[in-house]
Amino acid sequence: MKSHSSPSPAQPDPASSEVCSTKEAASLLGVSHRTVQLWVEGGVLQAWKTAGGHRRILLTSVHRLVAQRNQAVAGGAAASQPAAAAAPSSARRIVMADDDATLLRLYELEISGWGLDAELIKARDGFDALIRIGEAKPDLLISDLNMPGMDGFRMVRTLRADPRYGKMAIIVISGLDRATIASMGLPSDIPVFSKPVRFPELRAKVEQILGAGDGAMET
Repeated sequence: MKSHSSPSPAQPDPASSEVCSTKEAASLLGVSHRTVQLWVEGGVLQAWKTAGGHRRILLTSVHRLVAQRNQAVAGGAAASQPAAAAAPSSARRIVMADDDATLLRLYELEISGWGLDAELIKARDGFDALIRIGEAKPDLLISDLNMPGMDGFRMVRTLRADPRYGKMAIIVISGLDRATIASMGLPSDIPVFSKPVRFPELRAKVEQILGAGDGAMET
C-alpha cells in the first residue's frame, strides 16, 4: 500500500524557475516584503501557500507588475486613457501621494478650496504615484516620504532618472526631521514642509509653481 506516494495537495509547485518567494518578489518589484504580502492577499499577485506556510508567487504576475510600472514611467499608460486626453488643456494636474487616507482626504478638501484650475489625483504610495504620473503627466507632485512599499525617496530617484519626468516640480510634506531627509539623499532643490503642514505656506508654494507655466515637465 506504500508503494505509491501521493503529492501534497498544498504544494502544487511548478518548476522552480516559474515561481519566487515573497522576498524575491519584493526585490524584483522594489517594494517592501509587507507590500508584496498585501498584493498577494488582494489578488494583485498570483500565489499560494506551501504545506510549510510559505508563499510561492508566479513570476508571470511579478513580471506583469514590473512591465506596468515601466510603462507608466515611460508614459505609455497615458495613451490608453482617452478621458485624461480629453481633459481641458488649461487644467493643471497635481498628484498627491501619502499612505494616510485621512490626510489625503484633508489635502483634497483644502486644495479644492484654493480656486486653482487644477485636478488633484491621489496615490497611496510611491509605486501607485508612478502609475498615476504615467497616466496623467502632472504639473506637480506633492508627496510624503515615509510610505510602505516604494517610499518617497526611491520614487523621486526614479523620476529624476527619467528624462520625461526629471524636471517635474515636486514638493515634499514629511514628518521626518531635516537631518534624516538630507542623509537619505533627497535633492536639495525640492522644497520640504514639515507635518502637520501649514496650509497657507503650502498654498503659496503650489501657486508659485503652477504660476510658473512651463516649470512642470517636458513632453
